[in-house]
Amino acid sequence: MPETSSHETFSYLGPAGTFTEAALAQVPEAAGKNWRPVNNAGEALADVLEGRSTAAMIAIENSIDGGVSATQDALATMPGLRIVGEYLVPVNFVLVTRPGTPLSDVKVINAHPVAFAQCSRWLGANLPGHAHIPASSNVAAAASLFDNELADAAIAPPGISQHYDVSVLAENIGDNPNAVTRFVLVSRTAPVPPRTGADKTSIIAELPDDKAGRLLEMLEQFATRGVNMSLIESRPIGDALGRYRFVIDLEGHILDERVADALLGLKRFSPKVIFLGSYPAADGKRPAVITRYEDTAFIEARDWLRGLIAGEPDD
Repeated sequence: MPETSSHETFSYLGPAGTFTEAALAQVPEAAGKNWRPVNNAGEALADVLEGRSTAAMIAIENSIDGGVSATQDALATMPGLRIVGEYLVPVNFVLVTRPGTPLSDVKVINAHPVAFAQCSRWLGANLPGHAHIPASSNVAAAASLFDNELADAAIAPPGISQHYDVSVLAENIGDNPNAVTRFVLVSRTAPVPPRTGADKTSIIAELPDDKAGRLLEMLEQFATRGVNMSLIESRPIGDALGRYRFVIDLEGHILDERVADALLGLKRFSPKVIFLGSYPAADGKRPAVITRYEDTAFIEARDWLRGLIAGEPDD
């Protein structure tokens, strides 16, 4: 990411206290800068494109619910953006109410849809007759308790009582204690950073048509180069029923020979390929690459071909 100065701004899904804010707190370049809370991923990315922010932190994948469709669709339709980093935040939830409200009085719950889905087992066991009002964020759900009386309780992040005068009725209500949300930091298009050996590359690609076997042909671009995919999800393009684009995360960097060669093959195959960026993997894990897919294997193969063209003996 380009160097920052003290007046620069970083956008994130607000208000203060969200998991997105916790992800932004992991970015050294954001320390001491202006942090701008926004209402959704599209607004955050628009801040970047229109120059209001240096970069935006947005959620892109959850270990329970998979890809965040709003983020994927925004990245597919807003050109000029580049992912420059990813960050992982453990996710758990608490149930909060206005002070003095007992659990027995809770009939309606305000919650972000993703958080609501991740707490379904606890809610079914403890509040089987509850109703749900969707919220724009986990913190906004708690804040709404003081804006109106439509809901009796809210699902919110741990630590919410530091921001609002709420009572915590229950902790650790998430169905999966190992739940993690993956966030990405997005800036305007910039040169690709050097590879670290533990990198990830994100792309979006479309199939040329809906003939049988086209998806397999696309996947073969990666399989035949030894490139593993850590994520593949389909999203409707929107121009016709049955037309989809694919959001793909690859293990490796665009400067890795196997990844570069796979992307060249994909570009010849697909009518539209969007390169979202190569960046260090948050978990720091290096992909296992067998010998025939290492950089040297691709380089030696090209040298061999040049030698044949030049009339050198084929040893």
